[in-house]
Formats: sequence, C-alpha cells, structure tokens
Amino acid sequence: MSKESRRFQVPDALANSYDFANSLDLRHFVHHGVQHPQADELEDAAALGAWMARRKLNEAGKVPSSATFETALALRGAIRDYLERDPADRRRETSIKDALDRAMARFPLRVTSVGKDGLKLAPAGSDAMAGLSAVVAELYNGAANGSLDRLKMCASEECKRVFFDRSKPGTRRWCQSTLCGNRHKTRTYRERLKREREA
Repeated sequence: MSKESRRFQVPDALANSYDFANSLDLRHFVHHGVQHPQADELEDAAALGAWMARRKLNEAGKVPSSATFETALALRGAIRDYLERDPADRRRETSIKDALDRAMARFPLRVTSVGKDGLKLAPAGSDAMAGLSAVVAELYNGAANGSLDRLKMCASEECKRVFFDRSKPGTRRWCQSTLCGNRHKTRTYRERLKREREA
C-alpha cells in the first residue's frame, strides 16, 4: 500500500490495482499557475521491478524480463481503459472486456480458501509475473464483492487519475471535486455565459 492509496483511503484489497493504474500520470492541468508534469513510474523494466519491490510483489533488485515488462504495460493500459468506463458500461462493452481478458490471460492465479470469507483468487508462484498476478487477483476479487465498481477514472480530460469513490451513492465523477470538479463547473459556467452573450 502506498502513501497515495492511504491518503485517499483506498481499501487495502484494491491498493495495488489503484497504484498500478496510477503509475501512469497523464494529468496536464495548471494549478495555482503551475503546470502539472506528466510522468510514468514504469518507464523501463528496472523501474517496474522497483515499483513491485516497494509493494512486496517482487524481490528487491530483481529486474523483470523485457517480455514481462511489455505484458505489464499491456495490462496497465487495459485496466485504465476498463476503469475509464462507467461501471455499468464495463460489463456491456465487448471490446473493453475482450482487451482486458487478453491482458490478464498470461498471469498465473490459483483459488485459495480465506477462512470466513470463503474462496478468492491469489497469485501462483513467486516470480515477477506472479507478483503482477496480485493486481489481477485484486481486480477479480473486487469484481466479485462489488468494490471494483467504486474504482473509477476521473472524468476530467486534463486528469484521468484513477480514484476510489467513497461517496454513499457511488456516483462521483471526479477524483477531487474541489479541483477537477470545480475546474469543470467553472469552465461550463464560462462557456454558458459566452453563449448567452453571443446569442
């Protein structure tokens, strides 16, 4: 679990998925006059290995193969595309489901008993692919218990950050209403005023 997932109160059971999806930072808005820099925590295989080691998903200092690195990037892309959709649309859009299925197919998983909670998926093995399987297992377990529906992507085109929707009705659209939500409302208000002046 990262500082970021703790700060935004992401449940432990989805923290790796949240962090993995957000390892690509596409935010490009200006806040208080400062342009937010875009970044990719997984810029190469060594960076992926370090990212995984910090989350105890791989041995420290162990660099995944280039094939594992490419598979990880494909998985991240498919997860981000999936989370960008409204939860109801995720189950309807065949192309999004198929892309995620293809991205998850190579990850070794097993069913394990977890006491009072019954059964769940868990990584099989101990290599880098098995470490990344923890992310896939979280997605499955979250889908099974309904918590994955609360993992969403910010609706702001300038943000696209994944967040966990803690609102009671589960209908939040922005990662932070005071930032992305407020920017959207301000822009909409200005556009409406402009249309009214031009009418």
